Amino acid sequence: MNVSIAPRASDLKYAIRDIVVAAERYEREKGERPLFLNIGDPLKYDWKTPEPMVRAFCDALTQGVNGYAPSRGMPELREAAAEKEKRVNGIDIDPERVLVTMGVSEAIQFLAGCLVNDGSEFLVPGPAYPPYLSYIQYFGGRAVTYRTVEEEGWSPDIDDLRSKVNEKTACIIVINPNNPTGAVYDHKVLAEIASIAGEYGLPLVTDEIYDQLAFEKKQTAMVRAAGDVPVIGFNGVSKVYLAPGWRVGYVYFHDEDGELDPILDGMLRQARIRICTNAPSQLAAAAALKGTDDHLPEMRRRLRERRDLIWKRLNEIDSISTALPQAAFYIMPKVELEGRWANDYEFVLDVLDNTGVVFVPGSGFCPVYGAGHFRSVFLPPPETIAEAMDRLEAFMSRA
Repeated sequence: MNVSIAPRASDLKYAIRDIVVAAERYEREKGERPLFLNIGDPLKYDWKTPEPMVRAFCDALTQGVNGYAPSRGMPELREAAAEKEKRVNGIDIDPERVLVTMGVSEAIQFLAGCLVNDGSEFLVPGPAYPPYLSYIQYFGGRAVTYRTVEEEGWSPDIDDLRSKVNEKTACIIVINPNNPTGAVYDHKVLAEIASIAGEYGLPLVTDEIYDQLAFEKKQTAMVRAAGDVPVIGFNGVSKVYLAPGWRVGYVYFHDEDGELDPILDGMLRQARIRICTNAPSQLAAAAALKGTDDHLPEMRRRLRERRDLIWKRLNEIDSISTALPQAAFYIMPKVELEGRWANDYEFVLDVLDNTGVVFVPGSGFCPVYGAGHFRSVFLPPPETIAEAMDRLEAFMSRA
């Protein structure tokens, strides 16, 4: 068969799930299941979707909500998203300027589909959630990562960001709280980033999917720091509301003069092509956003306990050090490769082959600022985290 695969597809990478291929090989060859610390899906561990959300989903099904939904998203969900942003983040969102997407990943796809032209560059925090890098590349653009400073809790280097703005820059992206580092950016830093976007007339995109999972350091919504600079916000129910498999996200457009209308129109056109997001999950997500948050204090408590455990254990292991995450459920340790491993990908594979513990190579989040690191989740129960750290510690003592 004469088949030629386009490089945009054959070159695609997604470090978080690509490592699963190696983990599956390990399971086949060793006959034992690995300890997966690679994927940010709470339901793979000892977490459950809140019962009111499950009931709302079942009710939607039994009430016959099984057909197509509007491509823009159901009014109930768009209104609920606006209410939630007001209640949680103190910002005013017009439900008519909300677009429902299949998770934040589709929002990233739509954004890249709108803004990538020949040679377009997107300023993305380094390290960053991999689909930002991959989708921009897929559409023919270039993700330019701006430095975040590990020694300062992975806070953005504003001077570095500014130095990378040029005539090819299509937008500035912020991920706050951050995946993969767990960083929470200060109001002052957000305001400085917004100021740069305003100065150069660039769209400012903020991914706040972990907005209610901050610990000691409170998260500030970008809209509150941006002043009159237009903001495109990404959010959804996957993480905070423990429903990643529902694939429900949303995008809001916050601007006074309609400056973002061309992007909204372009994203809506792409949404119409893919028809719609799952209809019953939209109604259930609306129920969640309207106030299913009783689980959050206990969720944050459990996550903080597990964060403290893995942070302490990692910093006790020879040749590994890490900053303390301030939100979400990820930690991004640094490993001293010291000639023992060619790179962090080789390190992660060696750990897997010798311990059965699955991490994600840091360079998958940024080949520059993620190199020499690996990402772990701290979603598993404390005993699983302890077991994984015991194995890693023993491995490092031998390496």
